[in-house]
Amino acid sequence: MFRDDFVWGVASSAYQVEGRDPEDGCGKNIWDTFAEEGRILDGKDAYTACDHMHRYKEDYKLMKLLGIKAYRFSMSWARILPEGTGKVNEKAIAMYRDMILSMKENGIEPYITMYHWEFPQALQDKGGWLNEDVIQWFGEYAKVVAENFSDICEYFITLNEPECFVGLGHLSGVHAPGLKLPYKDVFKIAHNALRAHGQAVINLRKYASRPIKVGYAPTCGMAYPATDSPEDIEAARKTLFGFHQPMDNWTWNVAWFNDPVFLGKYPEEGLKKFAEYLPEITDEDMKLISQPLDFMGQNIYNGYMMRQGEDGEPEYVDREAGAAKTAAGWPVTPECFYYGVKFLYERYHLPLYITENGMSCHDDVSLDGRVHDPNRQNFLDLYISALQRANDDGADVRGYFLWTFLDNFEWDKGYTERFGIVYVDFKTQKRIVKDSAFWYQKIIESNGRELTVNKKTRPILFLNPVFKEMIWGGNQLAEKFGYEIPSDKTGECWAVSAHPNGDCTVREGEYAGRKLSELFKEEPELFGNLPLDRFPLLIKIIDAKADLSIQVHPDDAYAKVHENGSLGKTECWYILDCPEDATLVVGHNAGSREELKEMIDQKRWSELIREVPVKKGDFIQINPGTVHAIKGGLMILETQQNSDITYRVYDYDRLSNGKPRELHVQQSIDVITVPAPSAEDSVSHAADLPANTMNELIACDYYKVYKLTVTEPVSFEQEHPFLIMSVIEGEGLVNGQMIRKGDHFILPSGFGKVELQGDMTLIASSVK
Repeated sequence: MFRDDFVWGVASSAYQVEGRDPEDGCGKNIWDTFAEEGRILDGKDAYTACDHMHRYKEDYKLMKLLGIKAYRFSMSWARILPEGTGKVNEKAIAMYRDMILSMKENGIEPYITMYHWEFPQALQDKGGWLNEDVIQWFGEYAKVVAENFSDICEYFITLNEPECFVGLGHLSGVHAPGLKLPYKDVFKIAHNALRAHGQAVINLRKYASRPIKVGYAPTCGMAYPATDSPEDIEAARKTLFGFHQPMDNWTWNVAWFNDPVFLGKYPEEGLKKFAEYLPEITDEDMKLISQPLDFMGQNIYNGYMMRQGEDGEPEYVDREAGAAKTAAGWPVTPECFYYGVKFLYERYHLPLYITENGMSCHDDVSLDGRVHDPNRQNFLDLYISALQRANDDGADVRGYFLWTFLDNFEWDKGYTERFGIVYVDFKTQKRIVKDSAFWYQKIIESNGRELTVNKKTRPILFLNPVFKEMIWGGNQLAEKFGYEIPSDKTGECWAVSAHPNGDCTVREGEYAGRKLSELFKEEPELFGNLPLDRFPLLIKIIDAKADLSIQVHPDDAYAKVHENGSLGKTECWYILDCPEDATLVVGHNAGSREELKEMIDQKRWSELIREVPVKKGDFIQINPGTVHAIKGGLMILETQQNSDITYRVYDYDRLSNGKPRELHVQQSIDVITVPAPSAEDSVSHAADLPANTMNELIACDYYKVYKLTVTEPVSFEQEHPFLIMSVIEGEGLVNGQMIRKGDHFILPSGFGKVELQGDMTLIASSVK
């Protein structure tokens, strides 16, 4: 779990939300120029954006209502120092101080980012980051920030994502100032930015009115392993801190922008690879760059998968076709949050904040006036759960800042990407809280305990059947249910079984391949934490091409003593198919135990055995001690205790491998109930029960069984410890997943709302 003082916040940048006012005294920055040049998608600009500069008091009240505890925001360098240096814009100082005080009034801790790409145009005209004077320019700006805000703010971040503003702004040119400079110039810009960071750290501490905490917020895609093998993990780690990027994308490098700051040196691999492009790098430079910091920030959105190749070197692994992406086309890779944070902490050993993480969705206002964004909730849950795992495994994670609070101006993409947890109508500036904001509120209130990582997920458990060949078996399991059976002597499909003689495995999902018996023991929450030593039920489909033996089952007390602690066997049958004149053996005609023994000894089977007529849709309860047998031509669904104890009384003198099959005469005589219950009490007719309702067929000490025929949408709450469902006819949907005849699945404890639709019939069962 996260520490008790874990910081839950949201993040933004000044230019993306503030907007402008003719009287605000703000200086022009490089993004203003970029917009004027028509280089923003759809010709948009940020002169209004979210109009946060006029609406921040209401925005902070909204943050408070949603439980936000911290706000990482940037100050605009060009707003505070319109010319980049020199005269201070006192209107900006007053606005930012009032912002911070308003945050605090609403219980929100401010985290100031000094530079989130709002570079003054006046300084750009003097060479911008390529001019070495930028180190002192940025230092002067840091002095102003410390003098004016350190009394009311404790946390400061110098640079946001130098990889972006260096690379996208000066190498590819897709961001302001939109330059495509030679490699040599871009390396100098990167070096100057890191030196400026160091000077800012010095001046923040020097001019602060009290002790403050200072950090730095780089970014990058995070490498993660294809498997948890040591080889793949090492391949991912090596790649993350390596230099695999092509030169036209070299700035997307973790080590180059982190090692100098946190370790005091550029990585050797990079120094060799980039040698021909590098500026002079002095010891004084490295001392300046590596000023001690209190924490590291990291902006993480996605990652890439790595494994060790056959040659022992790392190789990239493609994601599967159709893998999840955000509306921005970025891959959804929560694994990168675990491994990225883990790798970063192991290398740099500083307290770590996730200073940005979130996703762009195709958000719109629904007919109910709400903004429903389940994709964002799922994304955040997966990522923050992975962050907790990294924290639990030893990384010192101090906080998480969700990007972002308000939908805003998304740089060169204008207003086409919505990252916010609050929807903004950019025409009216109306705010609408999205579902994800309410979800995040619950996460904050619980300090992460409501994350799925701290809950047992409750997926539908689809099972792979186990098939049994029998002397009396046939091929109807293939012909009528489409199963791939081992032979035309297949008599039983153990559809839901955790018995040692036939243990089903989960077909798909996070528990795929795990045996039901194992799942019951190791994930008891899925089954209502039942105080049992084994999964209690067994569901079979039986195809009787020929008559089964005349048999009987013991009760629990007898089986415990005589069958090595096994359960007894209570069972019931639902007749799936049968001939028109079908019968079943249910009960016997002996009046006393002495007469029973005599009839068995004398093989007076026709006198002893009682047959009753049955038809499709009939339901029969077989209690322990009941003589019974399925006749040839019948197919039934059997629900029973998880036991395979059967005593054969008579087997029609059939041979198996040339020998009569074993009988259990004495055990049978011991356990048969005498006299037998009446035939009328044994069979009930369940073919024509009402549709679209759960019709109870039986409730005994060991199970409840229901029949449900679906002809229109049906929904109910799954309130049993677990609910087994078998589709015996037709097809349809369960919570959006296709199901058809022959499918068997378990709805686990706490599953919640079950939604069924289609044209199908199901038999459901659970424990009482």
